[in-house]
Amino acid sequence: MQSKKIVKPNPRKVGRPITIGAERFVGMRLPSALLDAVDKWGAANDASRSEAIRRLIERGLATEPTAKRRAAKREQ
Repeated sequence: MQSKKIVKPNPRKVGRPITIGAERFVGMRLPSALLDAVDKWGAANDASRSEAIRRLIERGLATEPTAKRRAAKREQ
């Protein structure tokens, strides 16, 4: 009588590991000229491309919307 061999399931999972609490990925396409400008800004500010894009977006969101600025200029 042969004994049966017990096969353990593979504990490794295929694919990218789950990152709990990580930020979400956003992919986008940019024109070459804009991407070159982002890279240039990043080099001048010691930031990688990803960090440069994050910082520039944060700066843009921190400023007043253009319509409010135009209205304020008209009132002066």
